[in-house]
Amino acid sequence: MSTADDLLEEDELDETPEADPALHDYVAGALVQLGSPTSRPAAAPDPRVELMGMSQAELEEFAVHTLGEKSFRGKQLFKWIYQKRADDFDAMTDMSKAVRAKLHGIAKISRLAVAEAHHSNDGTIKFLWELHDGLKVESVLIPEVKRMTLCISSQVGCAMGCDFCVTAKGGFTRNLTKGEILGQVVQAQGYADRRITNIVLMGMGEPLLNLDNVIETMDTAQNQSGLGLSHRKITLSTIGLIPQLEELGRRSRINLAVSLHGSTSAARSAIMPINDKYDIGELIAALKAYPLPNRKMITIEYILLRGINDDVRDAHRLARLLRGVRAKVNLIPYNNNPFTEYQRPADRDILAYQEVLMSYGVHTVTRLNRGNDIAAACGQLGGYKQQRPRTRAAEPETQDEG
Repeated sequence: MSTADDLLEEDELDETPEADPALHDYVAGALVQLGSPTSRPAAAPDPRVELMGMSQAELEEFAVHTLGEKSFRGKQLFKWIYQKRADDFDAMTDMSKAVRAKLHGIAKISRLAVAEAHHSNDGTIKFLWELHDGLKVESVLIPEVKRMTLCISSQVGCAMGCDFCVTAKGGFTRNLTKGEILGQVVQAQGYADRRITNIVLMGMGEPLLNLDNVIETMDTAQNQSGLGLSHRKITLSTIGLIPQLEELGRRSRINLAVSLHGSTSAARSAIMPINDKYDIGELIAALKAYPLPNRKMITIEYILLRGINDDVRDAHRLARLLRGVRAKVNLIPYNNNPFTEYQRPADRDILAYQEVLMSYGVHTVTRLNRGNDIAAACGQLGGYKQQRPRTRAAEPETQDEG
């Protein structure tokens, strides 16, 4: 899932915008207005303190300075919120009735509204979450034999504008709060038949543009009194914002995945505008310098687009480009959709591409297509009211290299 993007501007409207009827047949849930506020009356401000999204240290501070209790009450709250997934203080039976009464008066544990939950034939579940302001984001639960992976969003929308990505078509609205990020995990767990073992920040948004909230929530997710995930089971996917990338390396040990999708600067710029700011050469240099713990590798995500970057010459260029980078390659055959004119390559071209990379000693896997029947696959999140497919600019000719 390497998704990234979404929305419309948050205008004050009297009516919900009409969906484009031309897109009515685009899989389940396609017509939701992800970036549009609802037309419901604004709720009165709730003065209670929001506990969802707080770290254990923050909850301990809340317990002492706001609740007027000992710090261990914060530890109890942390376990109830993240491990037991409680949203009702009355369920917290290891606290006295008096403490629970105080909590009711001054605090709350909010939940995301489940606007839609679509079930794929392969067991994948795509969630459409409605936020407190009526905006919507998506996340995807992916069951596998040995793990249960949740792909989560970090922003309502995305400003990166990758041409091939469905969610990029709607623009950017805002960052998700810590509570909205962790809320996806806590609530999706209720739909899983076993414990969520892996989190991938590959949903809507560019995680490095919400860096503080992302790092803090993933630190919280690793606390053994709560979600109890290992840093080895959390992966952040980024387009490659170099300053934030360097900060991530200093502050966190979670896994890194980088969306490359081009083997030359011209080819990458044609589909990823960010390359005009951070050239592919600068990005590769940053990846070589990235502080990797022992036995970890950077994942290079590479979407294969028919006639764009799917031939063996491109594979040779990519293999040479990655020399000196401690990396493995995840090939992602494009998931066709009605919002772009890009197409999935032929299976023989995908296999040939992978074989070239492996001949250079590059560990390469081709990502399985999961949730395609519910528009939950890589690059498909945010399939709501979209603009018409854009016509690609002609790609600059480059000299063949091997």
